[in-house]
Amino acid sequence: MAASNNNPADVSTASHPVDLATLRKVILASALGNFVEWFDFAVYGFLAVIIASHFFPPGDPALALLQTFAVFAVSFALRPLGGLFFGRLGDRIGRKRVLSMTVLLMAGSTTAIGLLPTYHSVGLLAPLALALARCVQGFSAGGEYAGACAFVMEHAPRHRKARYGSFVPVSTFLAFATAAALAYIVTTLLSEQALNAWGWRVPFLIAAPLGMVGLYMRLRLDESPAFQAIAAQKEVPHAPLAETLRSHGSTILCLGAFISATALSFYMFTTYFATYMQVVGHAGQATALLASLGALLFAAAFCPLVGRYSDRVGRRGTLITAGVCLIGGVLPAYTLAGSGHWLLSMLGAMLMAVGAVICNVVTAVLLSEQFPTRVRYTGSALCYNIAYTIFGGTAPMVATWLVNTSGFNLAPAFYMIAITLLAMWGGLKLPESSTKALDDDESSWHRPSSGRAMAG
Repeated sequence: MAASNNNPADVSTASHPVDLATLRKVILASALGNFVEWFDFAVYGFLAVIIASHFFPPGDPALALLQTFAVFAVSFALRPLGGLFFGRLGDRIGRKRVLSMTVLLMAGSTTAIGLLPTYHSVGLLAPLALALARCVQGFSAGGEYAGACAFVMEHAPRHRKARYGSFVPVSTFLAFATAAALAYIVTTLLSEQALNAWGWRVPFLIAAPLGMVGLYMRLRLDESPAFQAIAAQKEVPHAPLAETLRSHGSTILCLGAFISATALSFYMFTTYFATYMQVVGHAGQATALLASLGALLFAAAFCPLVGRYSDRVGRRGTLITAGVCLIGGVLPAYTLAGSGHWLLSMLGAMLMAVGAVICNVVTAVLLSEQFPTRVRYTGSALCYNIAYTIFGGTAPMVATWLVNTSGFNLAPAFYMIAITLLAMWGGLKLPESSTKALDDDESSWHRPSSGRAMAG
């Protein structure tokens, strides 16, 4: 396993010196845009029970909840298309301009959800409009996360990529924490009548000013040094999709397999657990939100520690740690989350958060380390969004279906174990990349091995 060079004077990525002041601005701008992306997904998940009652026919709450999560899953179908579109665009014209587009689209579609009419007002047009707004958000989100990670990593010091890259997942968990806090505020301070009339819309409408701030900050940044270097080599064009798949298909497959556990654990922890606490544990909505809020704040604080750990032990060591924590922690996590008590539920969510955070932090850095500069945005966005579409977007719906059809409350935990085993198979085939400079020549980039992954 690769060890990190923790010398404070090491502030370079290969041939490019790192300006730490610029790096901090890059992290802040990338994190804020990423915050807007995940804020919408979080609000939708935390208010799923209320959304179900407003946008779908009354009479069967369980069916309405399944339909609500189905719309949640449908929006993910657009993410691979968005990842492909924005990824290829980002590899052609640069990370900065594409990330400015995605944050604008995300803020607009999130705000639109807060303005939609309900089923009571327009009938079936309400769920159709909700699905359309979610699809636009999913399309724009397809180009956001992988691009934000690449933008930060391409500015970061060579031996401390995970340390600085971990702040992108920090913004993700803070987005969910903020959404949980807002959902808790509106559900506890407002009367049920006010909440149903207008209160549920407030968290969605907040995305508008956040998006404008994110856009302003991103437009003021320079392009990453790694992209500037590849753009200067005019004889080295961006690789077409067919060549990207042919040359890096095995990397996309293996990394995508690992990201399946990242996606599933993330959405089980951040989105489904609040619903699970209410449906299985019979906790009140305020109790579930409060328990989720505590666990999310813990997750955000834990991310930088995992980043430092990953730079020290290497990516393979981090992958193994993630698998052990997920498999060992998921059953007690679900048991505690279904207790109905806010403190035990929060402890269960925190236990689930450990594996989910480790997966997310190492994924953020692997997305950039496993692809050369000229295909980095395309390759990473493609494998990330396909995995999130299959395993992340469907997580709440599959978990709800498993509980409803089997009558076994711990069924989602065994689903998590099975997917984690698949993730370990793919992740451990990837080459060690913790000491890789992101502007190295493409010929030096290793492919996943058929057996033991080669060391970096």
